This record gives sequence, C-alpha cells and structure tokens, in this order.
Amino acid sequence: MASNKLSILPADIMESQLSTIDLLTAMFPSPGELEIPESTTQCVETLRDWCQNPTSTPSKIPSSIFLIVSLPIADGDKTIEVNISIPLQCEDPATIEQPPPLGYALRQPDWMSKAEVAGLAASIPQGDALEAFEYIQTEASRFLENKQSQAVSSKETGPNTSCGEPIVRVWFYFPSLSTRKKREDMVNLAPGYSLTGFVLAGKPGVLCLEGASRHIDAYMSFVKTHSWGDIPSHQKKVSERFRETEGIQRVFLGMEEITDSLGERGGQRANRGDMQALEAWLGTKGLQEAFEKVIF
Repeated sequence: MASNKLSILPADIMESQLSTIDLLTAMFPSPGELEIPESTTQCVETLRDWCQNPTSTPSKIPSSIFLIVSLPIADGDKTIEVNISIPLQCEDPATIEQPPPLGYALRQPDWMSKAEVAGLAASIPQGDALEAFEYIQTEASRFLENKQSQAVSSKETGPNTSCGEPIVRVWFYFPSLSTRKKREDMVNLAPGYSLTGFVLAGKPGVLCLEGASRHIDAYMSFVKTHSWGDIPSHQKKVSERFRETEGIQRVFLGMEEITDSLGERGGQRANRGDMQALEAWLGTKGLQEAFEKVIF
C-alpha cells in the first residue's frame, strides 16, 4: 500500500519548527555542543526567506532536517550524542494545527552497550526538547552511578563474591525468545540485582546470569511476574539447564544482549541463532563445557 504524499508545512507551523533550531542554538552555544550540518543550515536559510514571503513553494525541501546535540552526563565527565530530526513536511497542510514532534536517536557512547542504549532510547519522552534532554541526562547519570557502584562492590567483595555471597553462574534455555521489549527488560533489570551475563534471542534463546544465587532467583521471579506479566503462563517457556556453583568467578563485565554481535541468523524470520558462533564465542571465555550442557 503506497504511503500518502507529503507536503511542506504551512508557513506558521514551519516558523515554529525553525524557532526550535534557534532555541537549541541558544541552549548550546559552546563549540562541540551543537553540530548543524551544512545541508541543514542551507535549508533553514531557504525556509526563513520563504516564511517571510510564502508565495511559491521552495523546491527540494527534505522531509526532515537534522542536528546533533552533545549532552553532558553526570558532572560533565562524559557525554552522549543525540541525533535530532525536525520534520518539515506533513500529509495534509490544510488540517495540521500543531508542529510535528521532533525525533530523537542516541549515538552509542563507548561506556554503554548497544542494548543499554536501546533501553535508554525506548522511553525518551515525545514532548519538547527540554523534557527529552532532561530524561536522557537523568537516566544516563543513573546508569553511570549504578555501574560505578557495581565496580566498587566488586572491588570490596572480590570477583568471586556478590555482596559477600558466593558467585554462581546459571544458564537458562528458551525454545524461543523474540520480543525485543522483554529482552531489553532482561538486560536493564540485571544491574539492580548485581548480575552480569548475556541474553541471546532466537530459536533457541539463551540467558546466562552471574551473581548471588538468591539475586538470580529474585531477578527471574520479578521478570516472570512483571516484565512477562502480559504473557500467558503456557508461553513462558524457560528452563534452568545448568547451575555452576564451585569456585565461580565473573567472566562477563556487565549484562548485554549478544544477538546481533554473533552474525547472521537463519530461518524465514532470521530468528534461528547461530549455535556454532555462540559455541566459538563462549569458547573464548573458557565456557565450552557450559555450552555443551545448555544446548545439548
């Protein structure tokens, strides 16, 4: 089904979109804080002239223009870049009353995994830019604080204990694991339980958790009750395949999803995990035996 043709925004609505750029320029005056591509600058100049005299529609106006804001996180020691898209077109200019909302996309910093960035981006408010920026800064700062707390806790208790308790490594097997939101929850909830490990989606799916035994049990209980609360009980198919308890030290630095990092997936919906790739990856971490117990 063909999508409806887009047309340039009415002049008054367009002025509101352009005023957003003026606001961002005022908010981020220092070098490196706001990046405006040359193509965006040229388009903005054309549109400012047109808004003053909207007699004929300018040509080659894109559906959106883009800016990049570098937001300071915590005490400004780290930053996170936000790609901002500002829509310039709509389906029906005659009926539009409010400016189309801005779009936000996060660039992955070196201190967050791809899955952690996805989890942060999933809940960015769709209101004005100030609200979105405040959310990103608050949540990213909280993420860093949790990460630092985990690092301190690990140093105080040693790599083979968690809050003074022995570390265990538990492997869970899913006949199928696909829902992205559920996987993101599994990654994002783990730090609150001082857990490390990984999630692999597909058919089959695998979850590995390192931490105190009671923390793992509490985490799984919470995930099944809350994150999976809308899933019928007969579809919550997960089984514990292997629990390592003797002399375990953490192998994983954090909690992450590794689905995309293992390469191409097979199946009609590209959902069959590459078990050879998983076996090789676990082999590099000295976990070959675990693979054989979990998969076979």
